[in-house]
Amino acid sequence: MSYLNTLLFGIYPYIALAVLFIGTWVRYDHGQFTWKAHSSQMVRKKNMVLASVLFHVGVLVVFFGHLFGLLTPHWAYEWLITPGQKQVLAIVVGGIAGVMALIGGSMLAWRRLTDPRVKAGSTFADNLVILILVAQLALGVLTILPTLGHLDGSTMLKFSAWAQGIFTLQGGIADYIADVHWIYKTHIFLGLTIFVLFPFTRLVHMLSVPVEYFGRRYQVVRKRA
Repeated sequence: MSYLNTLLFGIYPYIALAVLFIGTWVRYDHGQFTWKAHSSQMVRKKNMVLASVLFHVGVLVVFFGHLFGLLTPHWAYEWLITPGQKQVLAIVVGGIAGVMALIGGSMLAWRRLTDPRVKAGSTFADNLVILILVAQLALGVLTILPTLGHLDGSTMLKFSAWAQGIFTLQGGIADYIADVHWIYKTHIFLGLTIFVLFPFTRLVHMLSVPVEYFGRRYQVVRKRA
């Protein structure tokens, strides 16, 4: 079990990050025409707007919550908030955002798998990604249950030390989370797997920000004489 823990949480994170960064760069460099969201809104808009808003708003809050929550050193916020208070804040805000994203994602998954027109235009990768995201969101919401048993923030500090240890190339990072609940470990493993899938799926559209749109020249449209 010690070897498996080291493999999954000490070695696999670097493999996942390498595939994420190198794969994304290669796809952008050699396959820009495949870099798109493949939105099915044009096929059928019914139930699309509500589901999409719930999913995307919830996911963005969850993503940035994880990003700053895990990678911000303890000393940077200890003067403002205790680990326990930060834990409660994460439960409340993350729980609300997670449920929003889970509801929206489930609606999108149901639509993609059951609507004949949407289903006909979906690829295996499209179906796989939405199902994995829904499963990951469900696991994230479920982590609230074991978290309620330790509101002192001690487990959260373990995850922060693990995540920061990855980017600072520390040895033995898997030991930080060796004894945490299996729901956390499954959630982390699936999250790393999403990193691996990222460059090869529609998820790459997350990186497309229309910055040039705000600075482009106006288009002049004239009627035919």
